[in-house]
Amino acid sequence: MSKSLVIVESPTKAKTISKFLKNGYIVESSFGHLRDLPKSKMGINIEDESFEPEYIIPKDKNKYVKILKEKSKKADEIIFATDEDREGEAISWHLAQILGIDPKKAKRIVFHEITKRAIEEAIKNPRHIDKQLVNAQQARRILDRLVGYELSPFLWKKVARGLSAGRVQSVALRLIVEREREIKKFIPQEYWTLLGIFDIPTTKKKEQLEAKLYSIDDKRLKKLDIKQKKEIDEILQDLKTAKYKITKITKKETKRTPPPPFTTSTLQQNAHNKLGYSSKQIMRIAQQLYEGVKIGSHGHVGLITYMRTDSLNLSNKFTKEVKDFINKEFGNKYSIEKIRYYKNKSKGAQEAHEAIRPTDPEKTPESIKEYLTPQQYKIYDLIWKRAVATQMKEARLNKTSLDISAKKYTFRASGQTMIFSGWLKLYPKSIKEEMLPDLKEGLEMDCSVLKPEQHFTEPPARYSDATLVKALEEHGIGRPSTYAPTIATIEARKYVERDENKRLMPTEISFLVNDLLVKHFSDIVDYEFTAEMEEDLDTIAEGEKKWKPIIRDFYKPFHKNLEKKTKELSKKELTEEETDEKCEKCGSDMIIKLGRFGKFMACSNYPECKNTKPVDPEERKEEETDEKCEKCGSDMIVKHGRYGTFLGCSNYPDCKNIKPIEKKTGVKCNKCNNGEFIEKRTKKGRTFYGCNRYPDCENALWSKPTGENCPQCKQPLVFGSKKVIRCSNKECKYKKNNK
Repeated sequence: MSKSLVIVESPTKAKTISKFLKNGYIVESSFGHLRDLPKSKMGINIEDESFEPEYIIPKDKNKYVKILKEKSKKADEIIFATDEDREGEAISWHLAQILGIDPKKAKRIVFHEITKRAIEEAIKNPRHIDKQLVNAQQARRILDRLVGYELSPFLWKKVARGLSAGRVQSVALRLIVEREREIKKFIPQEYWTLLGIFDIPTTKKKEQLEAKLYSIDDKRLKKLDIKQKKEIDEILQDLKTAKYKITKITKKETKRTPPPPFTTSTLQQNAHNKLGYSSKQIMRIAQQLYEGVKIGSHGHVGLITYMRTDSLNLSNKFTKEVKDFINKEFGNKYSIEKIRYYKNKSKGAQEAHEAIRPTDPEKTPESIKEYLTPQQYKIYDLIWKRAVATQMKEARLNKTSLDISAKKYTFRASGQTMIFSGWLKLYPKSIKEEMLPDLKEGLEMDCSVLKPEQHFTEPPARYSDATLVKALEEHGIGRPSTYAPTIATIEARKYVERDENKRLMPTEISFLVNDLLVKHFSDIVDYEFTAEMEEDLDTIAEGEKKWKPIIRDFYKPFHKNLEKKTKELSKKELTEEETDEKCEKCGSDMIIKLGRFGKFMACSNYPECKNTKPVDPEERKEEETDEKCEKCGSDMIVKHGRYGTFLGCSNYPDCKNIKPIEKKTGVKCNKCNNGEFIEKRTKKGRTFYGCNRYPDCENALWSKPTGENCPQCKQPLVFGSKKVIRCSNKECKYKKNNK
């Protein structure tokens, strides 16, 4: 019997596919990329401008190469079955090179889902390796290497070691820095609203209706129209003797269409907003669902289609299966007659693939919940509901508005009720029904209370993973496979930290690096230039352009400018500021320096004198505390170093005891009732709140506690996103608005 060796890039994927290919097939994994550019050097021929890459096999990959070579010798044919995208195509091409197979003759199969039907169909329709896709991926890799390996050392020399620059990461950083500057420049504006509480004429128990001041002299009020307390006081004075009457009741039916199925970016946005997961986490979990999860006696089953996509297409097979499922589970009135299609509005979208969807709508999230981790279940639940909802009927709502007028003022109350749930049958809690009482126009109303409320405009929010991905997509920067790695890189390089809402907050060094790049390497961080480069990579994949001229056109001016700036700019000019202070140790001038961890003051006589101190003289004052040193019994005092404040023994240098300063929340630990929740950080830099009696008490929360307990389960309430306070107990769904 002839034998076929099928090579995929993941061992989990290999397990799933081997279920469907048994007799005559051996499925092996390459364990990712087997060849790459060397880490120790550029690895690209820039001398003759051929830009040919020098690929090597890393030492830790030799064992996998040996296994594949041995098995390929025993096989009658070799089939490459890596992922259906540019990176997957490049992996197949590298494998062919390693195994000595002509890529033009190599057998390559592609599939969008790992199911029996899809694999068997792919085996019947093999193709050759698409060199255009390979070239597009090579071009991206080479571009990123040229920028990273030339610009990063420049930053090491001119700013600080350990920094990095990248073609997409630097643009993402610019977005974050510019947003932070918007926040710092923001000046809050005061404005007022007026809420009226009206008694409803009824023979039953006393009921009331809330309505907001909507218009004055038939002119609708805008957000900032009432700016001061003086203005609201004049309105209240004018309404003292007013009589109120219902002047208009409007009822209309509205329809809500289901949102499109998920793409990579919308999945990351939705999962981050609803679940709080990072882009990196979301893509890791989605990869697991795609490659296959062990479902009892069925073995490994691929649960979703390929998760790196910007297409909104759904296969005819899937839409038919969904229609049958909807008819069976919800009834014919919930399914649509014709397939609903969605148009992709994002720049550079690749429509050849499908959107992210379940491979089988019959595998409902609840039916396989026991086989999934809690995270896998939540992501699968989002994907399954979103895809199934696309083929359900529109929801129909009755919207009612009721206007109550007095003199020149009109108050409006709004409500809505469900006529037909349609696709919202899958999302029962997503619509808040508010029924207004059945009243008639001309009816007089009594106003029991007028409640003026003061507000202030708020600055734009820092970027979250979700909003940054959305911004990058809107600018046409990056592609589905690049969003998560980009965010992970700028976080790993300490360009950003997470604030208490898990949003991306730029560190001090990021401002300097960004300003340096904007001023001296404008193309690298220019939104339009970077988007055009992405479009060029797309044209390479489509065979419309050659990759080498595109690389050459970018590299020549970039390298020339880099050489010029290397000569012109000095580290001293970029990172040092003169001061009037003298070093208390040697008498030399003190200067302000900027390192990876921010600004600090250092002696200009370095390295002979290594004296350093914080920049702010107020911060340099040592503060007394009530704490005693547990080693010698002396007072502990607040000290300041290059990396922030800490507690140090006042008996220094005889006693060198130091300890971190606790960032207190003022909230008592609910577990031991003795300790207090304090702000802490994990080794990876994630903020959490733990009991200060650790290790005696290991109680911890991932979000900042409010000091209140949940009325339903008595667990601590914590600050959530979008001005929501929620219960810290994951099993409890209690939440309320944080006014």
